[in-house]
Parts: sequence; structure tokens; C-alpha cells
Amino acid sequence: MAKKEDKGGVWETVKTVISALLIAGIFRTLFFQPFWIPSGSMKDTLLVGDFLFVNKMAYGYSQYSCPFSLCTFIDGRWFGSQPERGDVVVFRHPVAGSDFIKRLIGLPGDRIQVRDGVLYINGEAAPQEPNGTFVETFDRQGPVGNLPQCENAGVQIGEDCLKSRLTETLPNGVAHDILNVRTSRLDDTPVYTVPEGHYFFMGDNRDNSTDSRVSQSAMGVGFVPFENLIGRADRVIFSSAGRSMLFFWTWRADRFFENIV
Repeated sequence: MAKKEDKGGVWETVKTVISALLIAGIFRTLFFQPFWIPSGSMKDTLLVGDFLFVNKMAYGYSQYSCPFSLCTFIDGRWFGSQPERGDVVVFRHPVAGSDFIKRLIGLPGDRIQVRDGVLYINGEAAPQEPNGTFVETFDRQGPVGNLPQCENAGVQIGEDCLKSRLTETLPNGVAHDILNVRTSRLDDTPVYTVPEGHYFFMGDNRDNSTDSRVSQSAMGVGFVPFENLIGRADRVIFSSAGRSMLFFWTWRADRFFENIV
């Protein structure tokens, strides 16, 4: 009798584990998606090695935020709010098909332009205020091992890599930091008129971001359709400055559970 009870207990444990894994898989598919920050295009808002969960319900479901046909129940969307200017969003690159994360700058119908490094939305400049200097160590970052770009060119490994930091305020009042490395071709752009059903994204590390300022024919982001939006990033859960998350001595404890603004 005891052996039968033991076997029954083991089977119940197995069923519990399988059920938990299934629930976790469904939860991930429908509600949240993990995302690692692989590049420096969103510094200093997001750093290489930040780990976050993407809220896939933020804007209602699209073909990339829910794979099930039932999610096309109402015009491709279920519940959720409209994307708002200033949101940090994960989306599927319209050309490459990989997942990108950028800040939403332009809504459908907006006219977007950058002149002398200043963002203009519908002809009005988004105010920029100096906010000190962003300092990081010039060294290889993350699993890919890319070196950061520095305003103080010519620094050596282990030295301080500097970037000018400014606080930019969007028309809806969202204020966020942006970084400057150099004068680049993307500091002066034509006027982009965002098509209906599409969005315009930019990285906060403006001189180190291939975003909507770059056309899709040049493998840039261009205009991103709603269908490609995966979800909104709201909070950093975990962060590691090392080549592996197992290197506990490189964890950035001060970034755990930090709000993304």
C-alpha cells in the first residue's frame, strides 16, 4: 500500500510541475515577454545587460504579441490603451524581423524632424536642458562585447567614457534623458510624416541608434506599423554589467525593479 501511495505522490508531483510549466508558458505567451538589452542605443534609460518583461497587453494584442487566431477577434486588437508618445516599446523590426526596443516619438499623422540635434514634432521643438555627463567605463559590454561610443574620443580600456546628457521634454510632458556623442548625419533630417497606423521611434542614445530616422531600404526601422508592436517596457527587473548573468559580482543591484521613464 505504501508503494502505491508513493507512486501516486510522485505522479501528483509530476502533474503539478507540468501544470506549472504550462501555466508559465501561457502566461509568457499572452501577457509578458522577457527581453534582454543587447546594445547601447537606449542609454542611459536602459543599459546593456538590463533584463525586463514586456507588457504585451499594453496596447491590445497584435500578430506579434499573441500568436493565437483568437487574438484577431476585434480588428486585430483586444483590450489595451493607445500607444503614447514617450513610451519605451519593444517591436518587431519591419525588415530584419528581430525584436528592437526604442522610444515612441511620433504618432500617426505627426511630422517629425531633427534639426541641429533638436527634435521637432509638428514644427515645435522639444525642449532640451543640460543634465550633466553620463559616465561609464570604456570596456566591452554584455555577451556581444561591444565597446561603448564616447564623446571624449581616444580613451583607453578601463578609462572613463563620457557623453553629454540632456533632458528632453515631449509635447505630452514626458521628460527623459538623451545622450550626445558627436555631430552626425542623423542630427539633421528631412521632415518625416508618420502614416496612419504607423509609429516613429528613436533611441535615447541619439548618435548610436539606427531607428526611424533611417529608411527601411537602408535596413533602418523606418515607420513601424501597429501590427509589429509587441508591448511596452515599464520596469527593469534585473541588471548585470558582465558578459554573463552568472557573474554575480557584476550585478547592478541599484537597477533592480527600476521604473523605465
